[in-house]
Amino acid sequence: MPEAGSVDLGQDQIQGQDDILRPRGSNQIGMSQFNERVVLQAIRFHGSMPKADLARLTRLSTQTISLIINRLLENALVLKIAALRGKVGQPSVPIVLNPEGAFFIGIKIGRRSLDLLLVDFVGKERARSALTYPFPEPDTLFEVIAEHLKMMCARLSPAQRARLSGIGITAPLGLGGWQALLGIAPQQACKWEQIDIRARVQAMTGLPVEFAKDTATACVAELVAGRGRSIKSFLYVFVGTFIGGGLVINSHLHGGLHGNAGALGSIPLSLAGSSSDPAPEQLLSTASLFSLEQLFVASGLDESAAYDARALQAPWLTHTCAWLLDAASAIALSIVSATCLLDLEGVIIDGSFTRSLLEKLLAEVENALDGYSWEGISRPLVLAGTIGSDARVIGAALLPLYANFGPDRDLFLKNS
Repeated sequence: MPEAGSVDLGQDQIQGQDDILRPRGSNQIGMSQFNERVVLQAIRFHGSMPKADLARLTRLSTQTISLIINRLLENALVLKIAALRGKVGQPSVPIVLNPEGAFFIGIKIGRRSLDLLLVDFVGKERARSALTYPFPEPDTLFEVIAEHLKMMCARLSPAQRARLSGIGITAPLGLGGWQALLGIAPQQACKWEQIDIRARVQAMTGLPVEFAKDTATACVAELVAGRGRSIKSFLYVFVGTFIGGGLVINSHLHGGLHGNAGALGSIPLSLAGSSSDPAPEQLLSTASLFSLEQLFVASGLDESAAYDARALQAPWLTHTCAWLLDAASAIALSIVSATCLLDLEGVIIDGSFTRSLLEKLLAEVENALDGYSWEGISRPLVLAGTIGSDARVIGAALLPLYANFGPDRDLFLKNS
């Protein structure tokens, strides 16, 4: 019997899992497995294609491609579809990813909400669940996660559960931090400092678990499925309850020594004074949606409007406009500072708000950037993110997908 709080996936999960679906995250993978992952990545990024086109794209020999495709077909990771006719020679048979080839679960533990997302091998959503709260209470949250995982796995057939290949988790690195700003009791917030989130969830299922900070996984989603596919180096900004980000250099997410690269929320907004003066305010105190919520609360308005269309409607609009000016000025200062250090190709901004509010924020950021001298540096493009509020949980689900089936296991884990 499984332990209390664990998720029983059934014997089919343990006994029916093919070698191809077992944890494949070791630092040393064989050349044949690496080539196999290259082929899977090529199909994932470029869509269905015949073996000959795969050989040209990957620069592998036709014989090697045939061997790889045969293995992938045997393990049900790819499928053959209807042959392409009408060209000279034998009809070519395109190869596509099999949506049923593997499944992955993403879990986002946020300061205000919990999200779980089940995706298939092509990244399509199969199920999701969510829960909101004032602040995550660890004494009960992991029981809730276990219950949601059970419900999610129950939606899979035995054959599908056998191909459940991993879980990705994302949460703020300082989940118990900034307790005074949030109005959280220190004893409640400090509980998170003693918890290994990854180990707790792995104990529930026995599946391999990947972990990354929340804004980094949001950046992962943009890197893999959004504008990051065409921009090699960029600063990613995600405006949620707090503001944070990620740093992508040469198409790799850089974590830094302590995993904090792109920790924009901690950027100071002014010069420090003497040691007896209060420390300068940080970016998160001005440019986070928590700040917008507080403006609403002070006027007796529903703070949840910060996350929906009401933010741009009366009576919330006046406060939103004031927040936009302050937030954009602070974000622009951070962009200029980052550009001086990193010579960025672009800056991508996204968040938990509506697309309309994102458009207005981008316009205000551009206006604020106009006020700076760009002599000696090149002004980066400022672009809207394409994923939106789901970016963190989508990125979490992508972590095990790439750890198990991506050619570069360090795509999201490189140190700067």
